[in-house]
Amino acid sequence: MSRSTRRLTVAQALVRFLAAQYTERDGVRHRLIAGTWGIFGHGNVAGIGQALLEADEQTMPFHQGRNEQSMVHAAVGYARQLNRLSTQAVTTSIGPGATNLVTGAALATVNRLPVLLLPGDYFATRTADPLLQQLEHPVSADISVNDTLRPVSRYFDRITRPEALIPSALGAMRVLADPVETGAVTLALPQDVQAEAYDWPEEFFADRVWQVRRPAPEPAELADAVRAIKAAERPLIVAGGGVHHSEAEDALKALVDATGIPVASTQAGKGALRHDHPADLGGIGHTGTAVCDDIARTADLVIGVGTRYTDFTTASSTLFAHPSVRFVNLNVTPFDAHKLSARTLVADARAGLDALTEALFGHRVDAAYEAEYRAGKQRWEQVVDAAYRAADENEAPTQTQVLGALDAVVGDDDVVINAAGSLPGDLHKLWRARSPRQYHLEYGYSCMGYEIPAGIGVQQAAPATPVWSLVGDGTYLMMPTEIVTAVQEGLPVNLVLIQNHGYASIGGLSEETGGERFGTAYRYREADGTFTGAPLPVDLAANAASLGMDVIRAKTVRELRDALATARVSDRPTCVYVETDPTPTAPAAQAWWDVPVAEVASREAATRARETYDRNVQGRRRHL
Repeated sequence: MSRSTRRLTVAQALVRFLAAQYTERDGVRHRLIAGTWGIFGHGNVAGIGQALLEADEQTMPFHQGRNEQSMVHAAVGYARQLNRLSTQAVTTSIGPGATNLVTGAALATVNRLPVLLLPGDYFATRTADPLLQQLEHPVSADISVNDTLRPVSRYFDRITRPEALIPSALGAMRVLADPVETGAVTLALPQDVQAEAYDWPEEFFADRVWQVRRPAPEPAELADAVRAIKAAERPLIVAGGGVHHSEAEDALKALVDATGIPVASTQAGKGALRHDHPADLGGIGHTGTAVCDDIARTADLVIGVGTRYTDFTTASSTLFAHPSVRFVNLNVTPFDAHKLSARTLVADARAGLDALTEALFGHRVDAAYEAEYRAGKQRWEQVVDAAYRAADENEAPTQTQVLGALDAVVGDDDVVINAAGSLPGDLHKLWRARSPRQYHLEYGYSCMGYEIPAGIGVQQAAPATPVWSLVGDGTYLMMPTEIVTAVQEGLPVNLVLIQNHGYASIGGLSEETGGERFGTAYRYREADGTFTGAPLPVDLAANAASLGMDVIRAKTVRELRDALATARVSDRPTCVYVETDPTPTAPAAQAWWDVPVAEVASREAATRARETYDRNVQGRRRHL
């Protein structure tokens, strides 16, 4: 019997293959590759570009990007909104188009979020050598600029022959769909191979479903974790992004309601409990709340659920200070479960939480402990109220008052997006998350420029949901290009653009570490060469308008709240522009962060900062 085949180019076959891939979890099916972002050049226009043209929009929707890094951010925002069950592909030309993917790929892999990268590559046949934009390596002729993507990809292959696409494409889908392995996946496509024809087996294009498993905990590991929890007097749950990815929020609430164990949240995990749940202590670590960090310092058992334990979470290994503190880590990824010498519970977050709730039936923390953390939570709520409140609503708002105005306008299901600058710290301490997907902070890579394209991806994934991208002037200047895409696609993303004339976050950090805010202000040079003159006369609101957004300028707290309300109901991309009062109104950091300071210096500021550093560093410890 002859085998049925279809003659297509490599690019045409890849597009049709991607259109037939699905994930399934809990009986619900999602398209794995829901669309493709692209910018075309000589490395992909006649290959992937032609293949996307032949495929109709239903087979493979196409989205036109303006910056390659931005396209990756948009795909990552889309994937996060859909709990990693669906993502998008990104195609670029060879050369600078391909290397522009590196930052986005690193962000995806650091945050354990799936995205498929399809950069063009040099001729596999070497007939055109050196090719336009080719990097010539004198002793390694098989290296191309795409090899920069290897260390930031969870899977990488270069398709140098048509038949090699079949195992490589299947391997790529396996990694994208696996919650343990997922991240950026790169298939580098030589431009001559993209256009080469091959007789493909029809089975390659059949619908394929990748089951997203929910592994249950091993009985021995579960029993060990239960013994540790029952023996603890002051247990604390640290909820990470894995709670959201697993859709385990209800399971977490059930465990907390049954046991009274309080919950701290990482940047990725915030919203795992609603802000008004009595056991939700808010953010943990360097940008955490006072009540949360106080409880963390005295916790004798820390139960990590879906967290990577970054230095912000652990306050650079100084936060968990109880002499006998121990850790139980529930994580689907063994690499993360074993951190901090923990008792491991290698399992899906929801399956593991359900198992713990059942095994801990009848167990509850001491009433005095509950009363203690609830009282601390009430005190912190007063701090939030004070930071949000404006004494005079006819004055320019501070940054925390901007958040207060937004808090008064958003609905429970709105999505608030941020990644870099001083806003992540303020949001982690102060934002009152009302639903699992509302708080969207990219803080694994903290990439300036993420917010606007991610807002587009989130809006594509949740078209009826109001989306807010919060950016300062520094972040805006990094990457405003995808505003044009939002306008083109008619996506009503809301941009809150805060003008504070510089890198506010790093300015503050520079001052704390003896750097005296050097090189962090957007100001003219003075005669002595320092950037201490008048603020630069840039008009970012006019820039946003020139890219096609509706722009509302707000000068006071009252005007800001009205502008946000108008933006929320608009059906067009809208920018709310506000210049903030620089007076600090955010609570100070509640825990340390290790940023090494010059050990010797001639300037007094650095000498004083080093003395403070030497005192704080003594609190570091290794948990063994």
